[in-house]
Formats: sequence, C-alpha cells, structure tokens
Amino acid sequence: MTKGEKANTIVYSIVETARENPLNPLIYLTHVFEQLPLIDLKDSKALEQLLPWTKTLPKECHVPIRTK
Repeated sequence: MTKGEKANTIVYSIVETARENPLNPLIYLTHVFEQLPLIDLKDSKALEQLLPWTKTLPKECHVPIRTK
C-alpha cells in the first residue's frame, strides 16, 4: 500500500465513522483540525474529546435528526 492509499483509507474511515455517529463530516473534521493544535497530543483524555462518538462535540457537528 502506498502512502497515498494509506492516507486515503484513514480519511475515508474517519468520514464514514463520523457519518455513522451522525455527524456532518466537513464540520466535524474542521472542528478536529481546529482543536488539534490547541491540545497536548499526549493527553489521551483531550484526544478522546475529539472522537466522533463523544458526547462533548459541539452541536454544529451533529446532523439534525429528521422527524416525519
């Protein structure tokens, strides 16, 4: 697997996991990329707050649930 293929696989996995949680992938990734430079990457608790299933993500990251 080339570096490009590996990078593509990682990004695809993150996007699909965001969709499954149900997050807007673009807004979620923007949030993650804005927060990463501000946290200590050795702090596992801080990194956990960026995972797609965490309850602490901003509301803007979530896709509104449609009701019939």
